[in-house]
Amino acid sequence: MSEQIYTLCDPIGCLFFPSIRDSGVCDQCPAVQDVFLQGSGFSTSTPVTTMEVRPLLMCFALCVVYATSKPTEKKDRVHHEAPLSSKEHNDGENFDYDHDAFLGEEVAKSFDDLTPEESKERLGKIVEKIDTDQDGFVTEAELKAWIKKAQKKYIYDNVDRQWKDFDMNNDGMISWDEYKNVTYGTYLDDPEPDDGYNYKQMMARDERRFKMADRNSDSIADKEEFTAFLHPEEYEHMKEIVVLETMEDIDKNGDGFIDLEEYIGDMYNHEDEMDEPEWVATEREQFSEFRDKNKDGKMDREETMDWILPADYDHAEAEAKHLVYESDSNKDGKLTKEEIVNKYDLFVGSQATDFGEALVRHDEF
Repeated sequence: MSEQIYTLCDPIGCLFFPSIRDSGVCDQCPAVQDVFLQGSGFSTSTPVTTMEVRPLLMCFALCVVYATSKPTEKKDRVHHEAPLSSKEHNDGENFDYDHDAFLGEEVAKSFDDLTPEESKERLGKIVEKIDTDQDGFVTEAELKAWIKKAQKKYIYDNVDRQWKDFDMNNDGMISWDEYKNVTYGTYLDDPEPDDGYNYKQMMARDERRFKMADRNSDSIADKEEFTAFLHPEEYEHMKEIVVLETMEDIDKNGDGFIDLEEYIGDMYNHEDEMDEPEWVATEREQFSEFRDKNKDGKMDREETMDWILPADYDHAEAEAKHLVYESDSNKDGKLTKEEIVNKYDLFVGSQATDFGEALVRHDEF
């Protein structure tokens, strides 16, 4: 056993290696989510020493057992873009939705305690960050990129928590060798142990993904590349690897396609003594009518991509258009720092806007 076992998932994911995490095993596992996360007191970014391996191995065993048992709910492999806010978008009442979209919910809350002057000052500094080409204007594209980044803050925070564990020489980069040695440790000496996992195969799969994330092909990942490695579904250039890994997980006969039985088998393990849930019949219809577009009885890569990475409504683009429309006083299609700060109540809010909303709510009663 290596000196440390590191958990490499996102805040609500599983515990071990990306290869296990993305197979979908831990998505269904209450042993992981309830016993491990709540009972042990560890977090998903906690390095575990050899003194703490025994409870980890118990959870790992439970995870394996659960992976072979009948799931009680349908496994969902589809990656949907999350809404920008849980609040209703109604500018006639308040700008809470816009604040959450522009800043992220947690940061947006911090502006409620600021005076209008403080909010404007902080907003001005944010504008300088949004204007990536430093030409003095914020375009719709720059605003869209900022909104997407604000919405992914939890991902960046998760990567930041793990970064120091892998950057062993503290050079601000993570090489493939650093990641490999920290993640697999002494498994490298025995890549095919008796626990049912082929670590050599898992490592090869991780290396393939690492190379895809490593855009300059120097076998070293900066922060953005490492984020793409851990969260490939969030990056356009990583979509192919997401599809490839998904197909490898589901394609049991190795023919390079996903047939109906493989599709259903990934979601539901049939047991003769139990009737299939209604949703299984619905999924069979979905496969035949919508997933298998060319009606050849199986899904190829393109059809699989359409399934797991659908072209959702682009919330960030819509919000960027909305903010520009509402703030662009001279209607030139781009925003100056002054135009944004003048509409600070739309972008960030303050004590004044929060108090104003409180008055509106009071009048309603």
